[in-house]
Amino acid sequence: MIVKAGLEDAAELNRLVNSAYRGESSKKGWTTEADLLGGIRIDEERLKQIIEKPGAMILKYIDGQGKIIGCVQLEKHDKKLYLGLLTVSPELQNRGIGKQFLKRAEVEAKQANCSIIYMSVITRRKELIAWYEKHGYRNTGVKKPFPKDDPRFGLQKVELEFMLFEKVI
Repeated sequence: MIVKAGLEDAAELNRLVNSAYRGESSKKGWTTEADLLGGIRIDEERLKQIIEKPGAMILKYIDGQGKIIGCVQLEKHDKKLYLGLLTVSPELQNRGIGKQFLKRAEVEAKQANCSIIYMSVITRRKELIAWYEKHGYRNTGVKKPFPKDDPRFGLQKVELEFMLFEKVI
């Protein structure tokens, strides 16, 4: 079930996101960034800021026992909806949870009068890029530098940059 996350979810969301993107636990799934980045992906304070920010939300996917097994950040910017932090527990990937988040993002975008969903993806994430393209997202051709020397984004092990993707809905 997908529902809106609250401040009380920040600690569990923090564990989930970091386990899915960084460290050894992330290597159980296909979304790992552990070979590209060290450090953390996000912290509780940043998650709380997103949850409290006007026009932004984090949606969580909870299992039958009430455990958070996935999440996504959605944030309105004019007539576009930013999609970030798409996360599914590494042990539960490839079961359609990510696809459910993408569908829900489209519903949220329409409700917010947004005609485009956009995101940034690390250019070296070829499998992830292919997955988003399969779901209708297109490379805009715009690239942005990855923040260097900022531990809030992780510590680069290799040179990185972002590419922007959009989907018109």
